[in-house]
Amino acid sequence: MHLIIGRFGMNKAGWSGDACRCLAAGAAALSLAGCSSMAPPVEQPTIVAELPQTYSQPTIAGTYQPASWWTDFADPVLDQLVDRALRNNLDIAEAAGRLEQASAQARLARSALLPNVSASADASESSSPLDGNAFSDLAGGAIDRLENETYSLGLGASYELDLFGRARGDLAAAKQDAIATEYDLQTIQLAAAAETISAYFDLVDSRRQIALTEVTTEVLSDRADRTDERFQRGLAESFELYQVRQDLRSTQASLPQLRSSQAAARSRLALAVGTYPSELDEDLSGDLQPRLVFEAVPTGLPSDLLAQRPDVSAAWARMEAARERIGARRAERFPTLSLSASYGTQAGDVGGAFDFANNWVRSLAASIVAPIIDGGRISANIRSARAVYDQQAAAYARTVLSAYGEVESALADYEAQRTRYRLITSQLAEAQASLDLQSRRYASGVGSYVSYLDALRTSYQVESSLASAARSTALARLGVHRALGGDWADGTPSEPPQMQSLSQEVSP
Repeated sequence: MHLIIGRFGMNKAGWSGDACRCLAAGAAALSLAGCSSMAPPVEQPTIVAELPQTYSQPTIAGTYQPASWWTDFADPVLDQLVDRALRNNLDIAEAAGRLEQASAQARLARSALLPNVSASADASESSSPLDGNAFSDLAGGAIDRLENETYSLGLGASYELDLFGRARGDLAAAKQDAIATEYDLQTIQLAAAAETISAYFDLVDSRRQIALTEVTTEVLSDRADRTDERFQRGLAESFELYQVRQDLRSTQASLPQLRSSQAAARSRLALAVGTYPSELDEDLSGDLQPRLVFEAVPTGLPSDLLAQRPDVSAAWARMEAARERIGARRAERFPTLSLSASYGTQAGDVGGAFDFANNWVRSLAASIVAPIIDGGRISANIRSARAVYDQQAAAYARTVLSAYGEVESALADYEAQRTRYRLITSQLAEAQASLDLQSRRYASGVGSYVSYLDALRTSYQVESSLASAARSTALARLGVHRALGGDWADGTPSEPPQMQSLSQEVSP
């Protein structure tokens, strides 16, 4: 139930004294409450306030520079694919649609702070019998029906003064929701670029593994033939022959799986760039050899994650939206002041409706409505808004905690993969030295061809391990950049660009 404190009209001389006093009181209340907010103060969750000053993993000094970091691989094919993904990825297009919807919702909330103006034009005609009507005696039987035509034009306006910040709180919350959606878009852009890079390196690795497996199969096939000859002459045991044949069959059996992995990586890459796999054949037809990068990534401070990570920024914006809605729901406890006015004409013919000088009609009104008994609706809404805020605060704290942990894990993994790559590189050098030795021994007639084949096979196996280590190192570097966040294309704006114009239009 609401209590209507007053409704005042306007006579020919102007506003009545009561109306003037009411408007004066409303203006005073507006001056006191217009710039205030009933939302709780801005607070950082405890776990965020206790964010460590440094990472526990070793880092290097410097400012994190995320923009187009994948160009360090010096691979024009990869650069082109990432650019296509950022333009054509369908997840990005879907997120852009959600952003447009959120921006429209924010503008819808803004409309509550502006006057509502409408125009109208009406025409009516009625005909009723005079018999039994109160005017029948006056007419004296001269007429038997009552005819009436009315034409009117009008212009009306209404406006609710947001004395206690309800509409401004809802607008601020809607703007924060739109800002969160903008950061969601940045998160998906980052994910699309990361998926493109990951699928590309999976494709490069699968190609290299297939090539190495094919030459290893040839070596093992030759080795099996040689062993079979030696077995026939009694120079080799059956166990050795069976072992070599098992190795050959095992290596041959891995080829279908590798080709399946290649096809899967190609399909993932096509989906990331928003096209069909066959459309990538021309781009991927050449020799794909991205340069490996081993330099450490400057991480900056953990506190930088609060601005760099779009998922953290989105969680913060949603927490702020929930906080603003608490204030908006609290404001519903207080009165609302509404003003309305209309001006127009009314006449019995069309021409008279345009006679503004003589047939004008006007109406001015003000009303104050205050809640008294609402069955606990407002209190329940406030509790609900507070509960949503608590949920969003926990989600924000969890996102920050997760972001810090992801950076720690990514740094550790990158260091481990670089160490592994260096060790396998040393192993390959030793395998190639052994191969060179066996090649010279066989050429000079001292060593056997079987020993040479074994050394060659070992060299190919180590090359295969090194190719996998290169992929893991590249993906570990991707993990560091993804964990640190940032705008990989231009640099993270302090406020999403599509919301800046809206912020300038209305400042709650």
